[in-house]
Amino acid sequence: MNRELQLRRTSRIGLLLWLLFFSSQVRGQFQVDLDKSPFNYLETEADNRVSRLVAKLESKELELRYTREHGYLRSLLAALDISESSQTLVFSKTSMQVQHISRKNPRAIYFNDDTYVGWINGSPLIEVSTADPKLGTAFYTFEMSPRKPAIKRAGYDCLGCHATSLTQGVPGHVVRSVFPTYDGNISVQKEAFVTGHTSPFAKRWGGWFVTGQHGEMQHMGNSFVRGGQLDTEKNGNRSDLDLEFNTKHYLSPNSDIVALMVLEHQTQMHNTITHAEFSIRQLLHERSKQEATADEDKELQVQVRTLAKSVVDCLLFSNEFQLTSEVSGVEDFVVQFANRGPKDSRGRSLRDFDLKTRMFKYPCSYLIYSDAFDTLEPLLRSEIYRQLLLVLSSENRSDDYKHLDESTRNNILAILVETKSGLPEKRKRVQAIRN
Repeated sequence: MNRELQLRRTSRIGLLLWLLFFSSQVRGQFQVDLDKSPFNYLETEADNRVSRLVAKLESKELELRYTREHGYLRSLLAALDISESSQTLVFSKTSMQVQHISRKNPRAIYFNDDTYVGWINGSPLIEVSTADPKLGTAFYTFEMSPRKPAIKRAGYDCLGCHATSLTQGVPGHVVRSVFPTYDGNISVQKEAFVTGHTSPFAKRWGGWFVTGQHGEMQHMGNSFVRGGQLDTEKNGNRSDLDLEFNTKHYLSPNSDIVALMVLEHQTQMHNTITHAEFSIRQLLHERSKQEATADEDKELQVQVRTLAKSVVDCLLFSNEFQLTSEVSGVEDFVVQFANRGPKDSRGRSLRDFDLKTRMFKYPCSYLIYSDAFDTLEPLLRSEIYRQLLLVLSSENRSDDYKHLDESTRNNILAILVETKSGLPEKRKRVQAIRN
């Protein structure tokens, strides 16, 4: 057997064993049979940002430009409307391309609201994934040849990691924090974490590089296990990574802390939306096989309310980790991210950062504007809106939303009234906010 192929297979086996171990530590064992109705994952036609790009390439409506330094990366990001400033860097071997990843050659992740691109210096393969209304997440491989790029939709090779308890049991994404060794391998004997906006800083970004300022708060980034312990003595508040590897090989010299925070929230928000959508589709599919009883109707209502609440909690940043120091990152990312979304007549946006005590000034996820949200099953979306408006109008004062004071609720609702199409009309509430 070719030595490189043997090493690759050995590395993949190690990664899969770690994933099996880690998956068993994660709560939430919801699983769906993607081969069967109502999902039929591999047979369902994709309709998303990447599939539309593929169609343009095949029709020659669009051509990508190849460079010796980065292949098609820069051209691909532009075609997908992904900012280069979104770059984050991961050096732990948590990708199937483990043979290319190391502390000296980290994997770069670029993203916008729905699409993620993974690029490794020296690898001919780019990994692309995107939110898809029917598929949850669709995965693609992009083979970079100077002659002609080849984009193919991937299947079970990706789902083996991206449709597990790590992703709430549905096709999705995850930001993992691990205990890495110097060469990027994972210490499987130690605990690992799926991270999001609720995660303490102290458990974030193990195996990732992190640039930016965060005061006295500590994180696991930039560090590796030494003498059985994670060496975090000088890992924080990094302005650059020049001593770690040759940053000139990358589109940006940064692995921005604010981009990482957004990435964490976004992956968990997308997974929560997909989990709720796949659950309700499964429930409705099962009910369509036979006439439901009155008790079963009541049970469905309870299930819909429960699923909707999980989405509302994530939308409103319930249990968000409270920052104890101000966070600052790359200005380009902050400005470009803030400018991507709609603003109300007073110039306010759900994308406005706070970064002093919490991530956003108006804590309601910008993914409420996404296709993934707008294409939710009407029964589920209607219940999400009902619960959301009860919270924002202060009729629901549950402790789950105690982080939202009266002014913040009013501001979020006012922004949504002006900027969110499809929001149910609540004339009295709207009038009260506008007055």
